[in-house]
Amino acid sequence: MSETEIITFGCRLNVYESEVVRAQAAAAGLSDAVIVNTCAVTAEAERQARQAIRRARRERPSAQIIVTGCAAQIDPERFAAMPEVDRVIGNAEKLRGPSFLPASTARVAVNDIMAVTDTAGHLIAGFTERARAFVQVQQGCDHRCTFCIIPFGRGPSRSVPLGEIVDQVGRLVANGYREVVLTGVDLTSYGADLPGRPGLGRMARRLLAQVPELRRLRLSSIDPVEADDELFALIADEPRLMPHLHLSLQAGDDLILKRMKRRHSRADAVAFCQRVRSLRPGMALGADLIAGFPTETEEMFANTLSLVDACELTFLHVFPYSARRGTPAARMPQVPAAQRKERAQRLRAAGAQALDRFLADQIGREVEVLIEQDGDGRTAHYAPMTIAGAASRPGEIVTAHVLAASSGRLTGRLVH
Repeated sequence: MSETEIITFGCRLNVYESEVVRAQAAAAGLSDAVIVNTCAVTAEAERQARQAIRRARRERPSAQIIVTGCAAQIDPERFAAMPEVDRVIGNAEKLRGPSFLPASTARVAVNDIMAVTDTAGHLIAGFTERARAFVQVQQGCDHRCTFCIIPFGRGPSRSVPLGEIVDQVGRLVANGYREVVLTGVDLTSYGADLPGRPGLGRMARRLLAQVPELRRLRLSSIDPVEADDELFALIADEPRLMPHLHLSLQAGDDLILKRMKRRHSRADAVAFCQRVRSLRPGMALGADLIAGFPTETEEMFANTLSLVDACELTFLHVFPYSARRGTPAARMPQVPAAQRKERAQRLRAAGAQALDRFLADQIGREVEVLIEQDGDGRTAHYAPMTIAGAASRPGEIVTAHVLAASSGRLTGRLVH
């Protein structure tokens, strides 16, 4: 019997959901299938998904090909029109076992995501990647940034109750995971829909108290404007929260931020980074940045470029602006594609220089490294590192001495 393969694109939330899909499909008896879990953040992400669908059909001509995820939720008919595709399933439907039963013959099963009010209450035992686990604590988004189509793929913001999160993390820790990443579409909105409105900081503190065996906790991308005092307190005094945050900044120019309908200013972003580092010296900060947003002039772009130094950003996710049909930004005056690409290259170059400076500062230090595979792993600051003679078993945490930094990663040796 041929196995079911899952191809995942996009965010860490999709990685988590792919494991839920894997379990649900297996329970339903699905076999000889390829499930493509798509992303809709950029046109490039959708292009890669379509390419993967065509490749899957060539390589597995008899397999059933099922497409799901954000791109499928937003534009199901486009994927249903592909001759390689057998079925299209929505973001809510993919988390339900009956969707994968042989009797489920509807070619397109995509309902109104805006009507969904629950989160996936699924316990999963582990991930195909054995080093770290991802746990969904929040889903959907109530904001309407002018460039973003994701709320229409994920629905309204909703939070997972603490008890379910504790059960999931406890299960993963019992199965050997030492590091957990809390994920969501708009993670820092966590708790606004729950009784007592517990924020992300309060929830994470309670989680760590109730699962004392968890060695390392990370947060996926956060919105600085939503950070409250409890989150800042957690950053300041909880050593099991890793000293690395990834920020949803998007731009460094106030007019562009306004046209994006972001809720923070450039000064807000700089102040957040300064406050975090005053509470936790040495904190590594990454950020999402968009190059070539509609109406962006060279002067406006220079403000985004200079934000890398102003905020001392280390790990950049840079996106050339990608027009998403149905969003307000797609109707704004567009920056030429070649200019978007060139600006993205300059942002990436600035990010690479910032990363080199950060890694050089790590030389000579002793660091704890979570092994991912074959002696490669990540430090607490999320810096990639290769350790000579390190154990190859994923998930182990070892202490290493940093000897050198080059090509965007550290190298070192085990400390015995």
